[in-house]
Amino acid sequence: MPPKRIAVIGAGVSGLGAIKICLEEGLEPTCFEGSHDIGGLWRYEEKAKSCRPSVYESATSNTSKEMTAYSDYPFPDHFPNYLHNSRIMEYLRMYVQHFHLLKHIQFLSKVCSVRKRSDFSCTGQWDVIVETAGKQKSYVFDGIMVCSGLYSDPFLPLQNFPGIKRFKGQYIHSWEYKNPEKFRGKKIIVIGIGNSGTDLAIELSHVASQVFLSTRRGAWIWNRVWDNGMPADTVLFTRFNTILTRFYPTFLINRWAENKLNARFNHDVYGLLPQHRFLSHQATFSDDLPNHIISGRILIKPNVREFTETSAIFEDGTEEDLDVIIFATGYAAFSFPFLENNSTVLDSHRSMFKFVFPPQLEKPSLAFIGILQPVGATMPTSELQSRWAVRVFKGLNKLPSVSGMMDDIRKKREKIEKEFLNNPRDTRRVQYVDYMDEIASEIGVKPNLLSLFLWDPKLAKEIFFGPCTPYQYRLQGPGKWAGARRAILTQKERIIKPLRTRTLSRDQPPYSVPFWLKSICAVLLFVLTLIIIKG
Repeated sequence: MPPKRIAVIGAGVSGLGAIKICLEEGLEPTCFEGSHDIGGLWRYEEKAKSCRPSVYESATSNTSKEMTAYSDYPFPDHFPNYLHNSRIMEYLRMYVQHFHLLKHIQFLSKVCSVRKRSDFSCTGQWDVIVETAGKQKSYVFDGIMVCSGLYSDPFLPLQNFPGIKRFKGQYIHSWEYKNPEKFRGKKIIVIGIGNSGTDLAIELSHVASQVFLSTRRGAWIWNRVWDNGMPADTVLFTRFNTILTRFYPTFLINRWAENKLNARFNHDVYGLLPQHRFLSHQATFSDDLPNHIISGRILIKPNVREFTETSAIFEDGTEEDLDVIIFATGYAAFSFPFLENNSTVLDSHRSMFKFVFPPQLEKPSLAFIGILQPVGATMPTSELQSRWAVRVFKGLNKLPSVSGMMDDIRKKREKIEKEFLNNPRDTRRVQYVDYMDEIASEIGVKPNLLSLFLWDPKLAKEIFFGPCTPYQYRLQGPGKWAGARRAILTQKERIIKPLRTRTLSRDQPPYSVPFWLKSICAVLLFVLTLIIIKG
């Protein structure tokens, strides 16, 4: 029987992982990429192009390299922990070359239409129309993996800002911003305190005469550099911490996190104290914002009440003269214009089982990859989704009944509505370790800690107390990688190496959890394992 043919839509980080996983599972992928190159969001271009993601020249990742890597291809050890977009592109090109992916990508190819074939209920096949060089071509595929991302349709809510049409200065969306040079000497307001808005305000403050950062509800500000100078996600996203959070009430976790962030700088004093608790809305990453506020380079302002021809009047009654307005107001709800308007393909609520499979489709041959907001890295999350998707395509994994999937979707929605603000960013928010384990359990690649503590305690200790890196999901089961154990045991070396550009005489490695606490927990877990086995 010939291998199933799979269409992968988009050659960004999710699409590249999808191609590789298809090949790994013996499928035949064809990737259609509308631009001339790989990389998606991370490929910098000097001018933003309509319907394409866009990144500014200085953009740097908010997740560290060990947590961001594909699960069987670590970043080079000399790469910095937080990566400039050019370094991510370098890594992606290495990945493509290493796994021979380029020959499976058709560039400058726009997917115009994806429709179920007339015999779909029997075959699960799709008719796909693709336009290349002005000519359309039809294809038939056994499966579709949508990897087109979330950041190509900027949301510009001008209707919420009275007077914007009479403003005589310039206004743009952050999607259009590339670098600060043309804004030298200007008075600028950035509206929105997400990651992009904060980054742009900080960068612009070096050349502008004054930068104002406007926020409706404030924000909790994380920093990339955490305890002992380690990357924040490598310290926080561990199995040990994940278990602790299950025992601690939400209000105590909120209190701990808020006290921790306020110890760095008082959010109330700095005008940033949000109206929500820490866990209710996604925090903003910035190591530099408090430094720029305390030096006066950035002035925090409330929401804009209205614009005049030359200024902004804020809700507190203050007014500031302006030359430029930058709306860092996010992106419109994801849309897929190439998909047929059919409720079984995608209903009005954009229902997806575990954010991957449309639950009411007759055959599970359509998967959405990377269309979610992990509190953590997208690359390994989407890769694991792909590993699950292709096994479902092949019939090696079965989905629950329609009612079972809809019940799961409903429960997740109710949980999100209860825990998070009513905000588009939070409707698809998932906790990194929990979600990775949930998908890994579907395909049998979640690491078995009890077994590891018995047979490989050194590895088990690193998996339990160390960062939950993607390599953990290559230790066992389908797609097992022989290099996974070594990648896990050497991950701290790769974290530290790019920091030690000056050799010191003493060598004392930092620990994210006290050694004595790790040892006690390891012993207790071992005893618990023996009790379970004897029971």
